[in-house]
Amino acid sequence: MTTDSQTAYAALRTKAIESLLIEAGIITTGAVDDICRAYEEDIGPLRGARVVARAWCDEDFKRRLLDDATAAMAELGVGGFAAERVVAVENTDAVHNAVVCTLCSCYPWGVLGLPPTWYKTPEYRARMVREPRAVLAEFGVQLPDDVEIRVWDSSSDVRYMVLPMRPRGAEGLSEEQLAGLVTRDSMIGTGLPIAPER
Repeated sequence: MTTDSQTAYAALRTKAIESLLIEAGIITTGAVDDICRAYEEDIGPLRGARVVARAWCDEDFKRRLLDDATAAMAELGVGGFAAERVVAVENTDAVHNAVVCTLCSCYPWGVLGLPPTWYKTPEYRARMVREPRAVLAEFGVQLPDDVEIRVWDSSSDVRYMVLPMRPRGAEGLSEEQLAGLVTRDSMIGTGLPIAPER
């Protein structure tokens, strides 16, 4: 979805802003490194993956998650930055959900970590609403024609996360092993969980 030139431009712009903030004494390079490390290794999609794995293993938790995701996630210590109000939507054999923010790039950072660059692009934001099946196919998600696609528009008031279907062949795996199958994109709806090794 994002071209190499768009990615390069975003990286240069980010570096320039970071340099200005460091030069002005507003932030330090150590602080930037700490924040990036936290989102990549702790706050990132690993938190959301733990939520999904728990829902796959615990039907009562799954019901609570679908009824009030914010409260259910808080039981696991998950929430926070831009995830104060989250709604979970469940993929089934009949329905596939996908998330977008058509106005800007609202995204539950505290659950899914750093948003992917393509999530913020005008192309993704417009096309996911107009032609979701084509966009999903570009991401490698091929769905049968009889599967309904529902697109959820995140906002500053409410953000969405997808509860993907547990992959076939994952029976008998521990909750920790299941969490390893959950990808960030599967919780946005533009990907599927990783198939377990046989």
